[in-house]
Amino acid sequence: MMNNISALILQQAGLKTSYFTPGSRYHGIETGTIQVGDMPVPYVRRRFIPPPERFLTIQEHTVSQNERIDLLSNQYLGDPEQFWRICDANVVVHPDELTNTLGKQFRITLPDGMISI
Repeated sequence: MMNNISALILQQAGLKTSYFTPGSRYHGIETGTIQVGDMPVPYVRRRFIPPPERFLTIQEHTVSQNERIDLLSNQYLGDPEQFWRICDANVVVHPDELTNTLGKQFRITLPDGMISI
């Protein structure tokens, strides 16, 4: 039985609810529930990163000394919490891999699925 009235309304309308905000890398990913003793515990199902060719490059960035991916994400995307989009586009699991080598270049891209006109 659902306790959340908005989730119930969305379910009745055939829409899926999400535990995550639209800007989250997990938004739209299905969740599951496992039973731990007498308590249900929700979890996020596996997230697949899109192939890099699905991202349209709009700019390249060359790493300078003391740069941080969250600050670069804020500079290029307007949100420091969107660093994961840069990681996805550059096939990087650990964000520090992008900025730990001076002179390294990485791509700044449009979000997955967006195309240029």
